[in-house]
Amino acid sequence: MIRPVVVSLFLLLVPSVASALTLDGKATQGGLMIGRAAPGAKVALDGKPVPLTPGGDFVIGFGRDAGSSAVLTVIHADGRSEKRMIKVAARKYRIQRVDGLPPRKVEPKQQDVARIVAERDLLRAVRARRTPESWFRGGFVWPARGRISGVYGSQRILNGKPRRPHLGVDVAAPEGSKVVAAADGVVALAHEDMFFTGKTVHIDHGLGLGTVYAHLSRLHVKQGDRVKKGQLIGRIGKTGRATGPHLHWGMTLGSVRLDPALVVGKMSGP
Repeated sequence: MIRPVVVSLFLLLVPSVASALTLDGKATQGGLMIGRAAPGAKVALDGKPVPLTPGGDFVIGFGRDAGSSAVLTVIHADGRSEKRMIKVAARKYRIQRVDGLPPRKVEPKQQDVARIVAERDLLRAVRARRTPESWFRGGFVWPARGRISGVYGSQRILNGKPRRPHLGVDVAAPEGSKVVAAADGVVALAHEDMFFTGKTVHIDHGLGLGTVYAHLSRLHVKQGDRVKKGQLIGRIGKTGRATGPHLHWGMTLGSVRLDPALVVGKMSGP
């Protein structure tokens, strides 16, 4: 559940005019915030346009290394301007060592490069979608149950080699365990064999917000399927770059990688 956060506010409004802007979520590195403005408004974050649904819903997010503040600007349909200064909380990240990976998955061979580049471009195209829907409004659930074996933001050392930070959450569970959609949306990608992530699903939740489910052993959906929160989409596996069966669950807002654990809270149940 996304909990409201207090942000400092300064308005370029006539004081007697009430604001129609709402903004909820976690103003922290890796955090997602969901907002709503009156229909017809225009929104920007640090000067960059933010897409809205026809009803005025929008989402903003802050990456792993986001700065300490951001400015949200809203131009209302009647021309009034409103700004909010958002203070973004900093986080401390762990260092995680992972050994026993296939050497080729850590240091790809020359013949792997073209495949890796093609798959990267495919993922960029999926993340560039800006579907004018607010399916995310239905909330999020954990897509799998198990031991948390990897957390967002941790610096990864793979087979002794420093690599990019881990930008998602890993849930370790027996192979074949259920993986469900974290929220309502449309399957934007259902890939049977990606070099690093193996069998992979990406769900579009609207306005560029998406979740990815990697290392699956089986897919239960195909591209274009409309899915509901909690619906079975795959099974936990160890395909791609993995040492054992687990789900890598990630969240993206366009090209920004967010922490999905922040939108669901503590895992409950077995």
